[in-house]
Amino acid sequence: MAGRERSTLRAATVVVVVGVVACAAFALLAVPSPVLFGAVLGGMAHAMTSRTPLALPTWSFRVAQGLVGITVGALVDVATLRRMGSDSASILLVVVGTVLLSIAAGRVLALRRDVTPTTGVFALIAGGASGVVAVARELGADDRVVTVVQYLRVLLVLVTMPLVTGLAFRPPSGRGTLAVEDTSTSADLAFVAISLVGGLLLARLLPVTTMALLGPLAISATVAAAGWLGPVAVPTWLQWVAFAVIGVQVGLRFDRASLASIGRMLPVVVLIVFGLIAATAGLGALLAWLTPVDALTAYLATTPGGLFAVLAIAADAGADATYVMAAQLLRLLLILAALPLLARWLRRSA
Repeated sequence: MAGRERSTLRAATVVVVVGVVACAAFALLAVPSPVLFGAVLGGMAHAMTSRTPLALPTWSFRVAQGLVGITVGALVDVATLRRMGSDSASILLVVVGTVLLSIAAGRVLALRRDVTPTTGVFALIAGGASGVVAVARELGADDRVVTVVQYLRVLLVLVTMPLVTGLAFRPPSGRGTLAVEDTSTSADLAFVAISLVGGLLLARLLPVTTMALLGPLAISATVAAAGWLGPVAVPTWLQWVAFAVIGVQVGLRFDRASLASIGRMLPVVVLIVFGLIAATAGLGALLAWLTPVDALTAYLATTPGGLFAVLAIAADAGADATYVMAAQLLRLLLILAALPLLARWLRRSA
């Protein structure tokens, strides 16, 4: 840290003002998760210009983790679960293959002296970027590196996916749209409250590092799939609160040395991500060759990130959106559940 002292109020003002302005700019530029990245810059603006320590309450970070888990759990529905059962063999091939490729990419990044195996793999694991970022520090990874690299991965996937789809498959457009059900505000808030309170209580009972995320995720997935409250979702403003808390927490830990280190590794990261995108596309081609799944659906099912963009393209181009959703969602859930075991294995292998 460098710079002068600030009062807590002035420090918080710097974080909020810079974060809001950065968030608005990122939203205009269509950067993935603009609220999270804006909050990171808000935290950095204080951390790199003042010696005054500033930290968020521990409980706020656990609530933010819980909200991220609930957001993921709300995606689970009956149609997706049925597809996971009926096409389990090919979906498992997609999930395992993509996870192994992304772990290999992370190990390549970890060849750098300034990146540990845990940080390298967490930074490039393909699925659940917000969830991985939320638990990275607890599991021994450098959450600053993980945040920047994870969302750079998502950005590159989002940029290349429409180009590959259009040039390689030339699908017609306008075949369909995503079925988005209207939800009730009262049902959404009840869903969040039940999942958050129950999930955090579960986290207190089970001594698992990432349970603040997994507990609410498990309860929200059960409630959403059962349909007890009808169609439900996490209100957008609550998702923004979660991303803002996580982003500020990460941003406050930056210093000049860490920023310079991340800047030096970005060219290598871009090359590794493009390699990962090409490798998963090859996996999609293998899936289309081995199974009745069509080539476009296979490609979209294996893309390493960008869940909602993938589903939008699948629906618009007439691909099997339910199959794509099943493969992408199962990979996301598997990764979030396996992160503690993966971190333990990586520490031992190091």
